[in-house]
Amino acid sequence: MKKGRINELTLQSEALGEEMELLVYLPENYSDLYKHSVLIASDGKDYFQYGRMTRLLEKLYEENAIERLIVVGVPYKSVSERRRMYHPDGDRNSDYIRFIAHELVPFIDSEFPTYQMGAGRGLIGDSLAATVSLMTACKYPNSFGKVVCHSPYVDEQVMTAVESVSDPAAFDIYQVIGTGETEVPTTTGEIDDFLNPNRKLRKLIEKKGFSSFYEEFDGKHTWKFWQRDLERAIRFAFGK
Repeated sequence: MKKGRINELTLQSEALGEEMELLVYLPENYSDLYKHSVLIASDGKDYFQYGRMTRLLEKLYEENAIERLIVVGVPYKSVSERRRMYHPDGDRNSDYIRFIAHELVPFIDSEFPTYQMGAGRGLIGDSLAATVSLMTACKYPNSFGKVVCHSPYVDEQVMTAVESVSDPAAFDIYQVIGTGETEVPTTTGEIDDFLNPNRKLRKLIEKKGFSSFYEEFDGKHTWKFWQRDLERAIRFAFGK
């Protein structure tokens, strides 16, 4: 199986006031001569480590199942910083969203041969990383063509963000949630129901008319289940 490579880059963010680490996966047959789609992963290190993203992409390339794709992982520096940036109530949430749309996207477009249009870009995340990915797409619907949400945290701010999208044709939504996610321990020590808010979100997505995929899997709020789903998610977003 042909192997791609992961480049470790850094980007100084004015929005966040710090240097951000980036993990950039380039396929084995990468060439500046060809344009590539881009997938931006919050919880980026987790998608490569626990999601086994690299091995999956190599398998899909071998099968000629997906288009040329660059994956940009954005790791979090600590659990507390992750919450500040990803949670709708986080004091750095709007800054992180601005970083993705106004700094990371132009940086990737300048460094790599991309389509430089929303249809060629996607966002992916799990749990709170799914939440911030969805909210980023809602705020900048013309910048992203698809968003993949593995068990997103959903509150009223998320519902309001989805409701505010005036053109649901702007991006596609992939959403999965586990039937065992009714009592999820959070990083603050609280127990949250993820399943029922996701069902409400699904109804809103259908009502708004988004092109979407939704499924409830038999499982809990862990990478064991998200990893199993990742191939279908990538095929949904970037399949040929």
